[in-house]
Formats: sequence, C-alpha cells, structure tokens
Amino acid sequence: MIRIQKHYLLAASLLLMLEVFIALFVHDGIIRPYAGDFLATIFLYCLARGLLAAAPKKVALGVLLTAYAIETLQYVHLLSWLGWQHSRVARVVLGSRFEWADLLAYTLGVGLALGLEAGFSPPRLGKAAAVRAIAPVKNANAG
Repeated sequence: MIRIQKHYLLAASLLLMLEVFIALFVHDGIIRPYAGDFLATIFLYCLARGLLAAAPKKVALGVLLTAYAIETLQYVHLLSWLGWQHSRVARVVLGSRFEWADLLAYTLGVGLALGLEAGFSPPRLGKAAAVRAIAPVKNANAG
C-alpha cells in the first residue's frame, strides 16, 4: 500500500544528490566504494519508507535483501551477460565487482537506518504499561 511520507522522501532526495556527487566527483578507494554502498542502502530505506506503508523492520529486510541480490548478480557478472559491461550508468547503478566488504557496508547502512528510526520514534507501550503510566500511584505510606 502506498503512503507518502514527505520527510523520508526529502531524506531520500538529499541522499540521492549525495550519491550522484560521489559517483561523479569522488574517485578514491574508500568513500566511493564503501561509503557509497553504505549510503545507498540508507537511500533505498528512506525511499521505501517514504512511499510504502510498511513496518520499519520489513522495509529494512527488503532493502537488505535487494542489496544482497544486486551484489550476488555482480558475482555472476550480470552486466557481461546483458552486454552492459561498458555502460557507465549500468556500472554505477548496479556495480561491476562483487566484494564481501560491500555486504558489510549494506548491513551497516540498514543498521544505521533502523537505529535512527528507533531513536526518533516514540517508545510504544503495551496496554498494561500504558495503564500503569497514567493510573495514579497509591502511596504505600498513606494511611
């Protein structure tokens, strides 16, 4: 089911701009390959949360499985099979080399997204805890 949440879509837009900047202008051995993958999963998480009415853990699992699937397709050289190995866009979007460290970056990115989600949302109290929280407490010393 579709549910638009503007704050997630804004975060996804900012992350997409950062990812494009990294892809176009950063050519190093740490930021582009690892921070880019880390941020890509956070981008996908924010995009999905901005568009879907789904629980955070379900979205996180879907994003993580998608990232792992794309990395697995890199392992089997999907771009070569499709004849896209010389397409810069395909290489940037889908990647071209399998790396175990990418799986770690994806996992850490989704972990941070869930951690931030938990930090920003109010704690949910069960019914009994909610009743205790609003019910007057009897003073044991009162007479």
